Amino acid sequence: MTQNPELSTLPLWSYGFAAFSYLLITVHLMRWRKRGGPDGAVAWIIVAAAMTSIWATGAFLAILTDTDLADALSRTSDIVRYGAWYAFTLVLLYPAAGATRPKWPTVLGGFIVGGGLTLQLLSILPLDLPIAVLARTGQYAALAQVIFALTLLEQLLRRTTADSLWNIKPLGIGLGATFAFDLYFHSNALLFNQIDANAFAVRGFAHALVLPLLLLTIYRTRARKLQVALSQTAAFQTTSLAVAGLYLLLASAAGYYVRYLGGSWGGAMQLALLFSAFVLLLMLAFSGTMRSRLKVLVGKHFFRYRYDYREEWLKFTQALSSEEDSRQVGQQVIRGLANMVESPAGTLWMRDADGRQYSQRARWNLPVAEVGEPADSALISFLRDRGWVLNLEEYRYLPGRYEGLTLPDWLTDTPNAWLVVPLVTANEIIGFVVLTTSRAAIDVNWEVNDLLRTAGRQAAAFLAQMQAAEALLEARKFDAFNRMSAFVVHDLKNIVSQLSLMVRNAERHADNVEFQRDMLLTVQHSVERMKQLMMQLREGSAPADGSSGVGVNLDAVIRRIQKAKSAQPPGIELDIRQPVVARGHEERIERVIGHLVQNALDATPSGGRVWVRLEREGSMALIEVGDTGCGMSPEFIRDKLFRPFQTTKETGMGIGAYESRQYIRELGGDIQLESRENIGTRFHVRLPLIEIRRSSDLQQLETT
Repeated sequence: MTQNPELSTLPLWSYGFAAFSYLLITVHLMRWRKRGGPDGAVAWIIVAAAMTSIWATGAFLAILTDTDLADALSRTSDIVRYGAWYAFTLVLLYPAAGATRPKWPTVLGGFIVGGGLTLQLLSILPLDLPIAVLARTGQYAALAQVIFALTLLEQLLRRTTADSLWNIKPLGIGLGATFAFDLYFHSNALLFNQIDANAFAVRGFAHALVLPLLLLTIYRTRARKLQVALSQTAAFQTTSLAVAGLYLLLASAAGYYVRYLGGSWGGAMQLALLFSAFVLLLMLAFSGTMRSRLKVLVGKHFFRYRYDYREEWLKFTQALSSEEDSRQVGQQVIRGLANMVESPAGTLWMRDADGRQYSQRARWNLPVAEVGEPADSALISFLRDRGWVLNLEEYRYLPGRYEGLTLPDWLTDTPNAWLVVPLVTANEIIGFVVLTTSRAAIDVNWEVNDLLRTAGRQAAAFLAQMQAAEALLEARKFDAFNRMSAFVVHDLKNIVSQLSLMVRNAERHADNVEFQRDMLLTVQHSVERMKQLMMQLREGSAPADGSSGVGVNLDAVIRRIQKAKSAQPPGIELDIRQPVVARGHEERIERVIGHLVQNALDATPSGGRVWVRLEREGSMALIEVGDTGCGMSPEFIRDKLFRPFQTTKETGMGIGAYESRQYIRELGGDIQLESRENIGTRFHVRLPLIEIRRSSDLQQLETT
């Protein structure tokens, strides 16, 4: 290699400094290990440091003497030191305390190191091989070993727990920096087909400068043990990156040799090959089948257990809680269970409201099934009694394990039907999920069965909770309707009482013209009230307050109530101290006050008093309805008075006081009372006023 004259001494200083530094660290680590320091990973650091020192020494001698032996020593030790770093990383990834070490990383690392050593051996043996091809292939091998080293380091950092990341962070920075420098060095050599003299000159310094970081990691791990947590997600991502990197490396190597051997068409053929390889990589990256197969491969060869249960449970719980509509939740149940076994489609079958059969409630990538499965069928009985995950492939080949189970026609006709997962809660099957054949070959062993059964129970509890919530909502709607019906019946009772009183008086006052006029007005008013009640029942709510913007003349309302109830003893005394206009619906306000007056009349004997007082109290109208009747106990007032269906009357419904207070509070007012047994009761109704001006603002301005 031709050196820049200005840099002729810099490489010597660079590699000489690196050789001396790594020699010192090797001796120090060996002495530390003899004094009882931790071995295992440290042993491989010693090997890596020693081989790095030999590599730098060989490079130093190659520059100084320009001999092939020194250059071969440097290249060979460079390959071996990468192998030592592989072993060191694998020891940290899979400690010796009972962990199952996968074969993939070890085999792949050994293949890369062995391939590099083989190419190095071929380059120094006296064989008739093209030197340019061997050199190019050697650069590819060097680039592959750097990529694999970065892959292992990335996986180590991903899997290290948060408590141990402080220990290993300097190591990750140091090794990552040196590997990144080597990645640039070899990539640049492949790209331009020559070694960058500047990068070669400072490569020794780059490796030596990270030594303090390596030492810091070693001394940190002495005080705190390193803990690495295994993550299937990290392993899958790392494996995907490693496979993609290896694929691109092989594609670029193939492209180089196509160009080398293709003659005049070599460049065009190389470009076409690289473009085709890139398109194929995109197709594989976005292929669900390939991802599924890679997940199964990682779970099978890298881990003792196939699933990361914490990750699976979080994903499944998130899937269940991400939707509110019951149909969409059913689809999420299917997808959550299907993702656990890489299934591309499925259906959810739920029990009907009458409990007689199970029908399809949700589907995912499968057609609609109009059939139903009877609740007493052999399939439902088997799922309920055994609680097994029904494997249809096993059923076809080993039917004896299922003790003569007969499958329904719709299940056997389902395309690629594979697993039937029961949804069981409290020894009751509320449904089941049918999944189709997975994208990758999966052995449905005890681990898969246990995971699906447990997830099925969680899904069953979630669906049962949703069904209970829907039933509760429906019950609340019925309860609201029943309450509204009770209010309507209460108003009808008052109308019937008023009409009954009118009929009783008709025999005595039939010839009285004024009575006839009042009777017609009463009947007309009763008809209008019954029409409103019918509309309220039909629409499910009270009629709109069409007159709320005008206001209610309380003086007129109270006088109408007195007149309507004048025939009931002991009579009503009025005390209208100040006419006021309040906010609200006139008929409903009249109903509230009339209810209080009627209760006072019912509770007061003939010799007692019932009175209604109206006055203004600040910005509120005050209506006092009092009597000298039987009164109420404090316990009844506190616990029952304003609660529905609580009353002291033998024939009452106990909702008038409840309805009255609800409406008054809706208007912004309130109802309070004072009552003592055998003395009497006073109700104080406060309503917000509506101010009515008798002169305009323009007139006020003119007067001023």
